[in-house]
Amino acid sequence: MSERPLSEFEQGILENIEKSGCQVNTIFDPEGFEPTFSYSIGFPETVGQPEVIIFGLRREVMHAMINVLLDKCRQGLTLKDGLTVEGLLDGYTCITRSVLSDNIVRDYFNSAIWYEKYRTGSDMEEAYQIVWPGVQQRLFPWDKGCDQIVIDSQPSLYLPESVH
Repeated sequence: MSERPLSEFEQGILENIEKSGCQVNTIFDPEGFEPTFSYSIGFPETVGQPEVIIFGLRREVMHAMINVLLDKCRQGLTLKDGLTVEGLLDGYTCITRSVLSDNIVRDYFNSAIWYEKYRTGSDMEEAYQIVWPGVQQRLFPWDKGCDQIVIDSQPSLYLPESVH
């Protein structure tokens, strides 16, 4: 059985992981109904930790946050559910939440799922969502009184489907 050759896009992912430690893909809904999001490809290879995903901020901001988190993991940070992380979003604390396995789907992690299968032959089983607080109140989506825009901008992949 012959495997198909890598696409130019897939080859680019491999080169970026080798050169920078990860690739960051950003997905946006041209209709504007769904929040823009960015996710990593390469964390398991580079730092032995699950991929990460962020929703609802500007592409450049999310890209930078993922790269800073990769550097923190290179310096020994171990991701876990409920971890408070400083320094990802200027002046704000972020929290990592474990993505439920039912939400590790192509809609959110397409290239990361491909990469894990390419790299190990296995399915992607873990990921973390980086959750940010609202600018004014500094409340997280699960906090009482959090602005609806903060909640709507960050689908909660850490909760069962019926909740988000």
